[in-house]
Amino acid sequence: MIITVLFYTFVVTAVVQLCYYISFTSFLFHKNSNKSFDEFVPVSVIVYAKNNAKHLNRLIPLLEEQEYENYELIFINNASNDETFEVIKEFQANNSRIKIVNVKNNEAFWGNRKYALTLGIKSAKHEQLLFIDADCIPNSKKWIKEMSVCFYESKSIVLGYAAYESKKYSFLNFLIRFDKLLSTVQSFSYTKLQSSYMVDGKNLAYKKSEFYRVNGFINHIKIDSGHHDLFIRDASTSSNTTIALNPNSFIISKTPLTLKKWFTLKIKQLKIFSHYKFRHKFFLGLFSSSKLLFIFLIPFILYYKADVYTLGIILSYLTFSSSIIGFSAKKIQENSILYFLPFIELFLVLFQFVIFISYSISKNTYWK
Repeated sequence: MIITVLFYTFVVTAVVQLCYYISFTSFLFHKNSNKSFDEFVPVSVIVYAKNNAKHLNRLIPLLEEQEYENYELIFINNASNDETFEVIKEFQANNSRIKIVNVKNNEAFWGNRKYALTLGIKSAKHEQLLFIDADCIPNSKKWIKEMSVCFYESKSIVLGYAAYESKKYSFLNFLIRFDKLLSTVQSFSYTKLQSSYMVDGKNLAYKKSEFYRVNGFINHIKIDSGHHDLFIRDASTSSNTTIALNPNSFIISKTPLTLKKWFTLKIKQLKIFSHYKFRHKFFLGLFSSSKLLFIFLIPFILYYKADVYTLGIILSYLTFSSSIIGFSAKKIQENSILYFLPFIELFLVLFQFVIFISYSISKNTYWK
């Protein structure tokens, strides 16, 4: 009796997973914009920086070399205690495009990133805003062009891809990049299905009018993270959001250097998850829990019921999910992380389970 129940549970979780992967194919059929250059709009590029002096020396020349005519560069220096401000001032002396928003700590918004971003947005002179962090670099000289070309009459929010830099002979880097691939496929697919729930704020564009329509970050100003995710929660509709998938629109960001830093980052993401809309929490939770249950059931089902049906279900899942992930990796030029795909996915699922348990325990301890 127990084996029968486990087997049918196994079948149901497999079907749920396959349905999700079918929905992810919407991401694969996205077509890049073929808008002509004459239609490009003026853009305010907003760079957030906090103690990023060494990164700015690498980033600013790449922004100055962008093949785009009408854009300004707004650098937000959020109360840095290194030479960030001095580095920007030095570049500003030779570039009239550069504007500096020098944010100082105050009692009400001490070190608050959302407050600093708000000041930067208010100082922008253009309607179209494009965001990047100081520790990132554009993938090409056409980054501004390929992100801004996605603006249409009905599209006022553009989600871009922020890849992690690749490091040879690093299993951690391999794992982090694979996790980023899966989260990107999910979030971009939801956007294609007209239900955006998250964004990588390191590569994001939207119209200033959208920011003011939802009163900026005011609904979550006291939450210390999730600035762009929770903005998307408030501002994204079924028709105003699109994605940019031309490789020239990508940016490359620094990878967390240690397991501890990545673990902390994932905990922060779980905290933000609790503020998502109910439907997103439900469907994202169903995807993760059904995958975990499916994987945990495999050894038990194989031990007690290793027949052609069981093997067929497992093989179907592995074939279909690997195909979707493989084509998605090619779409965003992450082919190298496909090696040992089933193994790395299993490792990632177990790691995410550990993160969830750790977060649950720490949350309960806090409330006690």
